[in-house]
Amino acid sequence: MGVPSPSAPGIMDGRVAIVTGATSGIGREIALGLARLGATTVVVGRRDERAAAVAASLASETGNRRVDSIGVSDLALRAEMHRLADECLRRYPKIHVLVNNAGAYFARRETTSDGLERTFALNVLAPFVLTRRLSERLKESSPARVIHVSSAAHRGYEVDWDDLQQERRYSGFRTYGISKLELILLTRELARQLTGTGVTVNAVHPGFVRSGFGQNNGGGVAFGIRLSALLFAISPARGARTPLFLASDPSVSQVTGQYFVRQRPVSPSTQALDAESARRLYDRLAEFDR
Repeated sequence: MGVPSPSAPGIMDGRVAIVTGATSGIGREIALGLARLGATTVVVGRRDERAAAVAASLASETGNRRVDSIGVSDLALRAEMHRLADECLRRYPKIHVLVNNAGAYFARRETTSDGLERTFALNVLAPFVLTRRLSERLKESSPARVIHVSSAAHRGYEVDWDDLQQERRYSGFRTYGISKLELILLTRELARQLTGTGVTVNAVHPGFVRSGFGQNNGGGVAFGIRLSALLFAISPARGARTPLFLASDPSVSQVTGQYFVRQRPVSPSTQALDAESARRLYDRLAEFDR
């Protein structure tokens, strides 16, 4: 098994793929790969101008003129999550691939104007809202695929049901790890709910990718992450391989509810496999999306 070769650019002709966080790093590489494969590729990123510039660059690089863009001011805000979903539905009668890639790490606790802890809002609630609001369109367009970019950082953590907003005890890396655990739980519950509809939902650990991860924090935190990335991280192009594989490879067309590493399904943590927790999380997220 492997990612289809760019030498077969038409493999995704006629298919529409939406990628969040697609203006830099791994998200840009995922969008680039999908455009190379012939998909109508939608670059979602901060600011209209930046998203449009990246889309134009990808179109020029791949020769695929079907590269669009949608700018958002802040995907951690519920109004922007809803606006993005509405815009996708307005523009695209068919949606075949949704890659929920946007995410971030925050060293210090921040809250959005909605009053939500920012890691939770961006890394977990936004994928939930987008997938749920686009689910009917995805089903109408089936076969369709949803890919959640999670992380091996989920291991060793549990969901704190009494403190989902991390108000009592905040640690940046702990909160980030919990958010990635929650994303795998969400993957499994969505896969369960969408069984038999032609829509698959899978999660992926792309690896430690050399990107702008953590640079929003500035100071010593940003420097430490940047130094670690220089020494140990893989390239964004390499990090994009498994998400691209899940988005396009025929061999996984029927695979759903799995966690992939290096183009192979592997077992996530024990906590990530708990079906009751997955259902409970879905219900809690639905409360935030009212």
